[in-house]
Amino acid sequence: MEDRTPAWMRDGSCRCYPPEAFFPHDGVGVDAARKICAECPVQQECLEYALVNRIDHGVWGGASERERRRILRRRRQELAETA
Repeated sequence: MEDRTPAWMRDGSCRCYPPEAFFPHDGVGVDAARKICAECPVQQECLEYALVNRIDHGVWGGASERERRRILRRRRQELAETA
């Protein structure tokens, strides 16, 4: 079976933490995940992956679900303005 995991994921700081750290249930957990992401060498790739794939849960690329929704909304507005 072919591994479809993006290559950049091997370099993520998150690989050293349990997955639960990036799927917090409160703001304190989100802040803790963001601190890990802030030092990550693939933060941008991770965020873009979550945006492109419309991942609804967890902290990806240092952005919470709500922050990713805002980014997507802003991008849609920018596209609409240039069309």
